[in-house]
Amino acid sequence: MKKRTWFKRSSLILSAVVSMAAPSGKLNLSKEAKIPKGCKKSKSPLSSVADEGYGDTSPPFDDNPQTKQRHHATAHRTAQTAPAEEVRRALLADTPQEEVRRAEPSDRYTWKNNINTTVFWIGEEPTENNPVPNHASSWDQKWAKHYGGYDDPNPKARKGFLPVGFTPKQNPFYVALPYNDIAQNGHKKEASSLIPWFKEAFTSKWKSVCKGRWIAIRKGDRVCYAQWEDAGPFTTNDSEYVFGNARPKPNPNHNAGLDVSPAVRDFLGLDGSDMTDWKFVEFEDIPEGPWAEHGENNHFVMNRRETEKRALAMAAPRENPVIRRRSHASEG
Repeated sequence: MKKRTWFKRSSLILSAVVSMAAPSGKLNLSKEAKIPKGCKKSKSPLSSVADEGYGDTSPPFDDNPQTKQRHHATAHRTAQTAPAEEVRRALLADTPQEEVRRAEPSDRYTWKNNINTTVFWIGEEPTENNPVPNHASSWDQKWAKHYGGYDDPNPKARKGFLPVGFTPKQNPFYVALPYNDIAQNGHKKEASSLIPWFKEAFTSKWKSVCKGRWIAIRKGDRVCYAQWEDAGPFTTNDSEYVFGNARPKPNPNHNAGLDVSPAVRDFLGLDGSDMTDWKFVEFEDIPEGPWAEHGENNHFVMNRRETEKRALAMAAPRENPVIRRRSHASEG
């Protein structure tokens, strides 16, 4: 009888804790891509730099723009990444508009408006117009392996916002911006004064404080959120644009200043080359959505796992200490 009572009490505790931890909101996509409930965090105690499991423990790639550039030509992108119209419309139609018309993020960072935006993807092979393959990133030499495979941009090879055939090990909502904070000898000299969150995110001279940072991307009345996972397009030293008020440096692709993943493309309904607005955001300002569901480098996922771990620990049975009576010489 005592065991049954304990079991009921433990079950109630577990249910209550899990219910308190679970968010009330829900984003309904298509039946093929239902999104589980996500979890929010305050300023990440888990670090503002994502991908702790794949930390930069060795010197990064050469930061020389001649050896690490992202040449994304408009014709190349448009031909390979523009989604079929019916697929794009289906994804947009299956996402309720009230779920994507979010309140504006905090005003700590300002929007960079009308930025030419191109599409790139993990595992992309080099071409004449894009000589650098995307099997590796500026901060992860085994990017494709850690992601779990080829992030095929072909709409027919995707299910919802994911590639067909595997579930990504990292967040499929990722972007590239044309700045790399790591050079041959560690962080660049200007990084500590240039990057607003540098002090709170710094853990090692070889570990980027930009990798994994969240940004908001806006197209019309739709706002998408993604993590900064690579440096580009075209250059890795355009700090005046990324952290200042300058426009992107001139480049052959209509001065492109932002690369987005196929998942971001499909959520916003972008073509292979399009115009968007973007800004940095604090994690606590990010609403739940499909960007919160996958990836070992995803703060939503990490926080959700930590919450579940704590809930189980609270519900675990505690053994009652055995009290042994001392025997006295007078007894007996």
